[in-house]
Amino acid sequence: MPNKIDLPYTRYLAPDGRLSGDLPAWADDFNLLTRLYRQMVLTRLFDQKAVALQRTGRIGTYAPTLGQEAIGVAIGCLMHPEDVLIPYYRDTAVQLMRGVKMEEILLYWGGDERGSAYVDPAVREDFPLCVPIATQALHACGVASAFKIRGEHRVAVTTCGDGATSKGDFLEALNVAGAWQLPVVFVVNNNQWAISVPRRIQCGAPTLAQKAIGAGFHGEQVDGNDILAVYDRMRIALERARHGKGPVLLECISYRLGDHTTADDATRYRPAEEVKQAWQEEPIKRLQTFLASQGVWDEGREQALVAECQAEVQASVDVFEAAGIQPVESVFEHVYAQWPAVLADQREMLLERAARRGGERHE
Repeated sequence: MPNKIDLPYTRYLAPDGRLSGDLPAWADDFNLLTRLYRQMVLTRLFDQKAVALQRTGRIGTYAPTLGQEAIGVAIGCLMHPEDVLIPYYRDTAVQLMRGVKMEEILLYWGGDERGSAYVDPAVREDFPLCVPIATQALHACGVASAFKIRGEHRVAVTTCGDGATSKGDFLEALNVAGAWQLPVVFVVNNNQWAISVPRRIQCGAPTLAQKAIGAGFHGEQVDGNDILAVYDRMRIALERARHGKGPVLLECISYRLGDHTTADDATRYRPAEEVKQAWQEEPIKRLQTFLASQGVWDEGREQALVAECQAEVQASVDVFEAAGIQPVESVFEHVYAQWPAVLADQREMLLERAARRGGERHE
């Protein structure tokens, strides 16, 4: 039996919205808390629309964030504009908080290169969503190395699911982050399921956070459904990395309420009773209940917020659907910083083929 390693675990709000401990000093800012709540609601409504768009053939496969909104919203709210996000494919909430437009996210999932050409200058250096598992962790270490070499007080933030922590890329990234004491924060969204593989058989370690210990730096767990807890520990992790105190691994324990992607059917492998129980612990209702208990939220505010967010989502869908078809050559344009001559012939062949097909359609 492996030795038990005691790691910090943080929770402020119980699943029913009641306090389970003293709140940190910043948590009496109800303007901030309602802003976090609004963003979680907006993320969920956008998520629902994106799934509907996929089901009607208007975008491709999409990875829902249902039940995991608190993690991304907290990360995005706390990162500085000069920090760099190196995300994975379930990071809609972080991207929205960073300034990526909803229509850009829809373009990305629609297979359009313009979806990664962010308009907002504040997020121009953020990486696009990473679909390969765990490779982004190494990219984050490269970014963090540049920050350290330049003496910049910036942080690379990278995210992944629980399944990614079993990949060699992830473990190699932890090793170099610890050896070089890089300004990088690893956030693991432990949503209990790596597609159809449950957490309990993915890894024999009692926690995923303790993987940081072997690499020589700090790891801890947090209730990923409690946005107050995620916000507080992420705030501290970012400041630690920003001021030269090394990397941090934050394991956020949540639950994937939806399918792995729209190409998945989680009912085939996941017990219905487990999902039902997880709905009792989801993050949005938890914060809503707490805000109502403090007298700063009610049904009228809720209805107004939902209407406002739905209008915002629909406006972004209208922009997305008016974008038109991307130029066929765009598949070549965002791969290399300097264009390699060896690909010139391929590009010309593609343009000629596209021109022929266009002519055939007009005949």
